[in-house]
Amino acid sequence: MTFSIAARCRESGRFGLAVCSSSPAVAARCAFARAGVGAVASQNITDPSLGPQCLDLMELGASAAQAIAILKASTPHIGYRQLTAVDADGGSAVFSGEHVLGIHAESFIDDAACAGNLLASDAVPASMTHAFGTADGDLGDRLVAALRAGLAAGGEAGPVHSAGLLLVDTVSWPVADLRVDWDDDPVGRLEALWRLYRPQLNDYVTRALDPASAPGYGVAGDER
Repeated sequence: MTFSIAARCRESGRFGLAVCSSSPAVAARCAFARAGVGAVASQNITDPSLGPQCLDLMELGASAAQAIAILKASTPHIGYRQLTAVDADGGSAVFSGEHVLGIHAESFIDDAACAGNLLASDAVPASMTHAFGTADGDLGDRLVAALRAGLAAGGEAGPVHSAGLLLVDTVSWPVADLRVDWDDDPVGRLEALWRLYRPQLNDYVTRALDPASAPGYGVAGDER
């Protein structure tokens, strides 16, 4: 009921994750990223605690593959889970347990890892990594392109309703955490939301770090 991509931008050092599902509010449960560390998706009969655990292991020095191997060996009910991870060196890894639902598949390249379950086609993750690897622009643009490619390759077996985009940079909080929690075209709505937010992203970071030098807010009552 979910397909996702976790990725690193080699040029900027940003990490991000994009995810889509037939279930509501998918990004609230499945998307995790940490500045300077990596990005992780935890999905399929989801255990959200696995995302932070995987990031903790990578922050301690484990590669994406090592972190997933540790979780695979030490986590109860791991056969029901699907995990993707990308680490600070661009290493990527995926795990799909023996109880993952429906048609499921995975694909990983340098800087990106994709996986999906209850898919219409097992070609979905490979289409996503190909789109990410060949797309231009900001990391967010490339992640949205990967979601679009996943849909074009068949997406889920049924209609999707929620999607999310998570980005981290050099600060301790996500610089983008965009969600469409229930809609008939969640990827289209997410893409439109990203296009709206993208030109403002750096301004919001500046407002947090140095409000005196930040640009105006562009809202009623702002007289700067």
